[in-house]
Amino acid sequence: MTIPQRVKLVEVAPRDGLQNQPEILSSDQKVAFIDRLSGTGLPVIEATSFVSPKWVPQLADAGDVFSNIKKEQGVKYPVLTPNMKGYEAARAVGVKEVAIFGAASDTFSYKNINCSIAESLARFEPVCEAAARDGIAVRGYVSCVMGCPYEGDIAPDVVVSVSRTLREMGCYEISLGDTIGVGTPEKARAVFEAVAAEVPIAELAAHFHDTYGQALANLYAVLELGVATIDASVSGLGGCPYAAGASGNVATEDVVYMLHGLGVKTGVNLAALAAAGNEISAELGRVSGSKVAQALAGRGASRAEE
Repeated sequence: MTIPQRVKLVEVAPRDGLQNQPEILSSDQKVAFIDRLSGTGLPVIEATSFVSPKWVPQLADAGDVFSNIKKEQGVKYPVLTPNMKGYEAARAVGVKEVAIFGAASDTFSYKNINCSIAESLARFEPVCEAAARDGIAVRGYVSCVMGCPYEGDIAPDVVVSVSRTLREMGCYEISLGDTIGVGTPEKARAVFEAVAAEVPIAELAAHFHDTYGQALANLYAVLELGVATIDASVSGLGGCPYAAGASGNVATEDVVYMLHGLGVKTGVNLAALAAAGNEISAELGRVSGSKVAQALAGRGASRAEE
């Protein structure tokens, strides 16, 4: 297959990017961040997560944040809902799309959500059933598809099985995550080819971390298979709390620069995106993790392509 002419970007910084940051931002800061992202042309912005504040204190204000962001026409604002309690809280504030988060490693699943793969899928069933009744779209995540910090390499058939089950539950899209960033292009291609035998390639998304600097190369490998949805995090925000040294998600700015260089349409204004990443990085007291943002800052962003 050839590289898609257009790619949908799913911005995950407000949820996946912020959830493990030690600096707790105010609700107003999070709302302003999402509103800035909404002005960049991004089609999907994962806004927050309705999880226990005991486990994710950064997102304890999920309801307030979602209620106060400006919902731009044509932009989707999904949220993570790991169980029925989270789903009901999200539905109460008018959420139109939710996500459920599985794994291809039993050990990681226990560490992350305190249950096995099978138990996690059982928890998701009532969420998917309720969402179907309520007309709410459901997206599925599968973490550790190319490696686990505890189990090492992950067999592709496990990834296929979890992905197939999520689709059967009603997930319209399955995001395959290299959670600890250990993948390489050949491994990425092999996993996506295996899953695509059961789930159409048009329903798959790539969610890659950049721990070993392989994320862009891995994305190119799956773009060649026809993958047309990419998860990314502005400024490279994120990380895996269960894997020492695991860096954040691939930076959205870097992905957009690569895609535009390939002639792929995204609808995203790169200069505005880099500015949003720089602002949130400053609020967190860090330097942007995006190579592109750093380069643009060094020479001025006026030449950034739209």
